[in-house]
Amino acid sequence: MTRPSTGERKGADPGSSRTVAATIHELLGEPPQVRVVAPDGSSAGPDAGRVLRIRTTRGLSYIATHPGQLGFVRAYLQGDLVVDGMDEAYPYEELKLLGGLDLRRPPLREVPDLLRMARATGLRVPELPDLETPSELRKLAHGLRHGRRRDAEAVQHHYDVSNRFYEMLLGPSMTYTCAVYPHEEATLEEAQEEKYDLVCRKLGLRPGMRLLDVGCGWGGMVRHAVRHHGVTALGVTLSRAQATWAQQRIAAEGLTGAEVRHADYRDVTERGFDAVSSIGLTEHIGVRNYGRYFTFLRDRLRDEGRLLNHCITWRDPDRAPMRQGDFVFRYVFPDGELAASGRIVTEMERVGLEVQHHENLRAHYARTCGAWCENLRAHWDECVAEAGLATARVWGLYLAGSRLSFERGGIQLHQVLATRTGADGGTGYPLRPRF
Repeated sequence: MTRPSTGERKGADPGSSRTVAATIHELLGEPPQVRVVAPDGSSAGPDAGRVLRIRTTRGLSYIATHPGQLGFVRAYLQGDLVVDGMDEAYPYEELKLLGGLDLRRPPLREVPDLLRMARATGLRVPELPDLETPSELRKLAHGLRHGRRRDAEAVQHHYDVSNRFYEMLLGPSMTYTCAVYPHEEATLEEAQEEKYDLVCRKLGLRPGMRLLDVGCGWGGMVRHAVRHHGVTALGVTLSRAQATWAQQRIAAEGLTGAEVRHADYRDVTERGFDAVSSIGLTEHIGVRNYGRYFTFLRDRLRDEGRLLNHCITWRDPDRAPMRQGDFVFRYVFPDGELAASGRIVTEMERVGLEVQHHENLRAHYARTCGAWCENLRAHWDECVAEAGLATARVWGLYLAGSRLSFERGGIQLHQVLATRTGADGGTGYPLRPRF
């Protein structure tokens, strides 16, 4: 336990042995390289540590009324919490010092100190930041979780920020999924190109084949498969902004055989596709819906057709699909849910798909998130002007935190390749594939 400095007693609450700053420092897990300074003048932590400042009583209100991850994030996004010298576009080093975004909820024994802090500093429940998604009660008025209307609203919350914002953040590829780095010196654009081509190779795409890409984003997979592998490709996305951008890019590039629709994947009526790619959509559909999801995709395939599912997963198979108190759930991916890769494999097999290959690319996603942070840093002023300071802060925090989580292995990225095996056992899959 960090030895309190002499300044810790300053500003102590009546009836409490701990100051406001000491209470906050303990909520953070008493990081040994971080010093907390509270608005009442109290401080806690090592004298030589990086200084985390709670600048206002409103910031204390956020922390006291929701002392886990959300309270600290709310204070930061409103400018009530700062770390001296922090790069808002890339707060990776600060998150490492704090142990990441996985802040603990206080145990019952600490509640009296929080209550004393609240009474002594005159705290109140502040309004939530504008960027936060509605409460569960309000969201229920918009339909059941993962119903069509609510899914559309959740996707639009995340992806319809601004195409210009994403162009600066993601770079020329306009690809918001894990890249695959073919070598240590590869650029982000080279790695995104390699990712699309890896998917195409795993799917065995050849000229004349038909591809369905669900959750196609800005159409990167569709355009790559048509341009480099000679297929006819249909992509669907629930984001109108994405669909419009992709349609304009397809027209500008003069690609024939490439189509992107603004539609729910469940509205695709065509069947007999040679291949289906799902790159970054599974996170949005809900774990309980996996069976229906993979059944739908299976039914779009011809016999011996292939499905590649690419999605973020938990490392821990027993972890809950989502945590409503998390920063990412409330600010970034409303209704987002993850499962371990074994659940993905099981659900695919349960609907009759035959899994042929399974690969973890988490190290590549850590590198991808770092590259996006570098883009955000390079275009920080433009991103703030385009989307607002709070949104830019959300993205800096989210991407830096994601990089750290991928590096530590708490979250992973799995590609699972399966075939719709025919009644006679035919798969169309080579004895030894070369990807």
